[in-house]
Amino acid sequence: MLLPMVAAGGPDRAWFEGVLVGIETGPTGAQFGHSDTNDTRYCARFDGREIVRQAVAAHSEYLVLWVRDGDYAYYDSKLLPRAPGLGGRDPLREALEEARRHNLPLIAYCVVQQGGHFLKAHPEWEMRGKDGQPLGRFCYNSGYLEAMKQILAEQLAHGIDGFHMDMMDQGFGPPYGCWCDTCRTLFEQEFGQPMPKGVAWDAAWDFMLEFRYRSSERFEQALYRHIKSINSRATVDYNYHGNPPFSFEVGQRPVQHAGNGDFITGETGVWGFSPLTVGLNAQFYRAAVPHQRVQVAMQRGVRMYHDQTTRPLHDLRWELLTLLSHGAFVTVVDKTAFDGWLDSVAYERIGAAFKDAQARRAHFGQKPVAEVGIYFSSRTRDWMGREQPAKYFQSFQGAHKALVYEHIPWGVVLDENLTLESLNRFPIVLLPNAAILSDREVALLRTYVEGGGKLIITGQSGQFDRLGRPLTESALSELMGAKVKGRLESLDNWVKFPANEVPGSGTAPSFATVSTKLPAGKVSNSAEAFHRGSPAEWPFLVKGPASIYEPTTAIGVGELLKPHRTTRQLEGKEGTEWPMSADSPVGPAILLNHVGMGTVLTFACSPDFATASEHHIVEARKLIANAVRFLSPTPRIRIHAPTTVEAVVTDDPATRTLRVHLLGYNSPPQTTPAKDRPFVLPGLIEDLPRYKATLELGRDLKSAKTFNRSTKVQRRGRVVNLEVEDIHEVVILKY
Repeated sequence: MLLPMVAAGGPDRAWFEGVLVGIETGPTGAQFGHSDTNDTRYCARFDGREIVRQAVAAHSEYLVLWVRDGDYAYYDSKLLPRAPGLGGRDPLREALEEARRHNLPLIAYCVVQQGGHFLKAHPEWEMRGKDGQPLGRFCYNSGYLEAMKQILAEQLAHGIDGFHMDMMDQGFGPPYGCWCDTCRTLFEQEFGQPMPKGVAWDAAWDFMLEFRYRSSERFEQALYRHIKSINSRATVDYNYHGNPPFSFEVGQRPVQHAGNGDFITGETGVWGFSPLTVGLNAQFYRAAVPHQRVQVAMQRGVRMYHDQTTRPLHDLRWELLTLLSHGAFVTVVDKTAFDGWLDSVAYERIGAAFKDAQARRAHFGQKPVAEVGIYFSSRTRDWMGREQPAKYFQSFQGAHKALVYEHIPWGVVLDENLTLESLNRFPIVLLPNAAILSDREVALLRTYVEGGGKLIITGQSGQFDRLGRPLTESALSELMGAKVKGRLESLDNWVKFPANEVPGSGTAPSFATVSTKLPAGKVSNSAEAFHRGSPAEWPFLVKGPASIYEPTTAIGVGELLKPHRTTRQLEGKEGTEWPMSADSPVGPAILLNHVGMGTVLTFACSPDFATASEHHIVEARKLIANAVRFLSPTPRIRIHAPTTVEAVVTDDPATRTLRVHLLGYNSPPQTTPAKDRPFVLPGLIEDLPRYKATLELGRDLKSAKTFNRSTKVQRRGRVVNLEVEDIHEVVILKY
């Protein structure tokens, strides 16, 4: 038996503390049924020693080695069938022996939930639908838990440093739930009533969701305790699916299932999540477990994990450096050829990207600076999104998109671990169509605003009860300073800002009365502050949910307009999925209300939803940016750069150093495929971007320098002008 390696940082330091980059290597083919049990070509060249040597040559700081999937074990297992091409070899032992020579931590990749030979051999552990039919997944309340404990103990005996456990889900689509005899009995014990007969989205289904969440949590925690009882130094991390685009069907809540390991691990990738959400994933994980390190996995291939293509160097660098800038450490996933062959070109490019990242090591991991906290409501995800979670995700992701494009530093706020402290981290908190809010959430938001916080509300926030049923009044009415007169059934809604409109004019309360804490210049200005960048008297589409408000203490600004409907549409003979033109006004577009020392700005429309929609006009996005600047006209830093450049700001108060990471995305235009139009994947980044940027500091600046020598820097007082030519630049500002 080999003993686990002591991390390079010392005997009291876990291997993952301080690492930046690592590689995960595993075979491909069996995942999609490409391997027959008698096909000895599969993994014939899967060599543990060579995998370690290639990882070391690529500057990898740890190695995650594939040891078990839904079909096979890739080591000398007495419990699982071995990959047919291994013969008498044990790649895990080979890799461990070589890894010890290089002081390289070796983590075992182990699949938990996947149909394959093992599930076929044990149908008694399979999930069952409400009709009793097998669902092709393991039930977490079955004897599979004890089987997993034995499998993990067998792998621990090799001397590994930890586990990366993948496929911790209950499925990624219908049917949902398990109605096996064990689950039925446990459910009745926990909730005092029989399991619901199916998906009904009522109080009984609420219990069913809770049961599913508890089942996943118990399973993860039981495995964690078992591993630690055998080797307390062996680390455990679970591949996390509590973030968008995953929803209730997976069986994970954002916070409840994030912290069950020693650190949180999630995955990203342009192929499945879009370029924009690379940084969002990392920040979402950080918000879920603020006390833990965050690992994010990305892939080497151009399309998805199980292909053997290789991305260009700058494409790899962009995703890697984006994740590092957001505070994660990163694992690049490599899939071998069918026979286990390693692609030397892939390792050369990964090595070049890793070497570059390590040269920038001193500039990663500092405290993030965020001006706006984007609120995420798991309850709204479950009970408004239901089986179409994008209906809610679109507002959340659109808010993020708007802030990234406008270079406004942002972070994530989650309802499950919400505290006044987590709210107070942000000068502004944005509620993107958070339809369901508990009394506790509303009370914390009120305390936050009364203490000087700024709150932006969109769409139909607070207008539904805990089961997604419409309320007659919003839970946020007092904060908004308005009553809900109605909700528009349409999504193709419009706004307009009249010329020379003074907020609060006419019979409404004086704007100055409710905005004593706002800049004096804003009080007398027209509504132009909110629609800067779009012409007055011009109705423009803000696609998404909308509310008709009647102000009480709030001041109304601009107009919300309902859409026209044709006679055929009114008769139900024609759909409304494509927008119609603007009709008549139905209420104010924006509400402004002063509460205590803070301010609440409410959009009757959904500029966030619109920004992520298929009708994402720039003017809708600018509404969010203008609202932020109205509430915070003198931020700590203002960043001016092309929309293709993402900015991440961090602070190191001990050395009085502010860092601005600039990440240039440079993808060429693409053709539309003949199939699945308009499904278009972003292009691969081949060329270095070249752009200008300006940073404006809200305090005195002692010096400004950049990591790249090629960047041109010019400082004038508190203003720094830059000319950059690279995927990543970090500007180091001493204050």
